[in-house]
Amino acid sequence: MSRSISVAVNMLWCVPGQVGGSEEYLLRQLSGLASFGSPYDITVYAPRGFRSAHPDLASIHRVVEAPSTCHRRAVRIALEHTWLRRQCAPSRLVHHGGGTLPSWSYQPTLLTVHDVQYLTYPEYFSVHKLRYLRNRVPSSIARASVVAVPSAYVAKTLVESFAVSPEKIQVVRHGVAASLGAQATPEAELRTRFGLGSAEVLFMPAITHPHKNHDFLIQLLASRWTALNLRVVFAGAEGRAESALIQLIADLGVGDRVVRVGRVGANDRDGLIKMALAVVFPSSYEGFGAPLLEAMMLGTPVIASDQTSIPEVLGGAGLSLPLQIEAWSGALDTLRSRRSELIELGKRRAAEFTDVKSAEDLCLAYERALSRGSDRQ
Repeated sequence: MSRSISVAVNMLWCVPGQVGGSEEYLLRQLSGLASFGSPYDITVYAPRGFRSAHPDLASIHRVVEAPSTCHRRAVRIALEHTWLRRQCAPSRLVHHGGGTLPSWSYQPTLLTVHDVQYLTYPEYFSVHKLRYLRNRVPSSIARASVVAVPSAYVAKTLVESFAVSPEKIQVVRHGVAASLGAQATPEAELRTRFGLGSAEVLFMPAITHPHKNHDFLIQLLASRWTALNLRVVFAGAEGRAESALIQLIADLGVGDRVVRVGRVGANDRDGLIKMALAVVFPSSYEGFGAPLLEAMMLGTPVIASDQTSIPEVLGGAGLSLPLQIEAWSGALDTLRSRRSELIELGKRRAAEFTDVKSAEDLCLAYERALSRGSDRQ
């Protein structure tokens, strides 16, 4: 099938390395389009420097860089209403991947909403960002032809919070390429570089934002998971809870069992997942939770909270527990006794979330957006 339907994908919000899982979510589904005969001719509009950060995507789709790195929201919004508006004019469909629409969206539009965490935890947002989200998100959802979300949990939240018709929402699942882990850093190299020795490793890949609950694991180390040969490796950029986390580690005296490696590349991330006894993820809010999927695909069991979308993603293939210290106290023993079973269940679950299946969901969303957009014109 020839590619004849032009789609402009607005990724000006996607400053490489600064937007977390939402970046991987869009990149993987767009990459997956190359695996089958998609009828869509994709042009990605992105910040300056995007091509060098994502050469694989640039080799698949046309990437047009903006005249700015878009680090400042005000600059990004200005470009959306000027430069991007002109660029997108010839396109049949515009896909806005960052959760909001500019005011000029006249074509059929697909709006990706990754989550609406600001409704549940407004205290985690700055005054200015909270005001922006409260103003822009509801109107953007109302104006979009179709809204794409990563999970049934987010879909349900939109229906309940914004009175959106379920028919307007398309779940576009996260996807992972079959090549995940192929270039994983060897365990021996990681143990040497990060001073892990022969210790048993738990791995938590997450920016240090309050809702990720790094402090919950620190409390477990201090009170329940007290084995001296156990190390918890935190990987991720510094977030709003960074200073509080550093203080808690010092106050509870567990610094010798916590290894903080900062933001790591994909190869190190995959290597740390593969070598871990478990990926631990006590987050209180996730629109999806891509690290859960990556762990299951790489054959590492998951211990996670039972909050928001997490039980949906695990689908019974991991330990999903209440955020209570007692509930997690015996989790490591349970995991060891069920390790082979959980690994097999996880791999089966992960098989439902390939990049190709994600791209197929995206095509359905594009088709629906074009259909609904035409009906409204």
